[in-house]
Amino acid sequence: MTSSKKAMVLAAGKGTRLRPRTDTTPKPLVKVAGKALIDYSFDILRAGDARDVVVNKHHLADHIETHVQHVKDLKIELSDETNQLLETGGGVAKALPLLGQEPFFVLNSDVIVLDAGENSLHRMQDMWDPEVMDALLLLHPVSTAVGYEGQGDFFLQECGRLARRQPGNPAPYMFTGVQLLHPRLFEGCPSGPFSLNVIYDKALAQGRLFGLHHEGKWLHVGTEEALEAATNIIEEM
Repeated sequence: MTSSKKAMVLAAGKGTRLRPRTDTTPKPLVKVAGKALIDYSFDILRAGDARDVVVNKHHLADHIETHVQHVKDLKIELSDETNQLLETGGGVAKALPLLGQEPFFVLNSDVIVLDAGENSLHRMQDMWDPEVMDALLLLHPVSTAVGYEGQGDFFLQECGRLARRQPGNPAPYMFTGVQLLHPRLFEGCPSGPFSLNVIYDKALAQGRLFGLHHEGKWLHVGTEEALEAATNIIEEM
């Protein structure tokens, strides 16, 4: 179990598949059912009692900065990637001095995670075991994911450990973009841009990558079609 209250929201992406919309609006600020995408991430953080938040910025960075200045109930610090986009892993690695020495959450800002019942962050905190875990990923069934076109990412074993799918072999679970990570995973990590998959593979090789089944709805907003579908689902709730 952990009582981590710190989190990072990844908001530096360019959102190329949503052009021309994202030529003038950064993807995290694209509105779904009248609310900016990043605000759905802030909602789940509030519900999970994570109040210290790092947000990285790159594309249309001034828009991101202006938006978060209006969020008064969270303590938000910005990690500036204006000069170089560091990808997911590099972005988190740069922000480590702001995230501290304890496990912290990382959320993608281009997805909407709607919980059914208990908050997912609380569930992840309850499951966390520092003796055996370095990374805990929130997973959603491929069969009910909205806006997802892949073949899944992981197989979830009974003990909670994860196994990656192999090429040509679909997996039943996909990664939601919500995770709980221990900073020790970043020791010796590459400098500059790299994917968080490097970190997952490190944990996987050591048997320390775990997963938790998400209860609720998961919506990916990567295309105009997915944006419309997500808007319709939320408006009908």
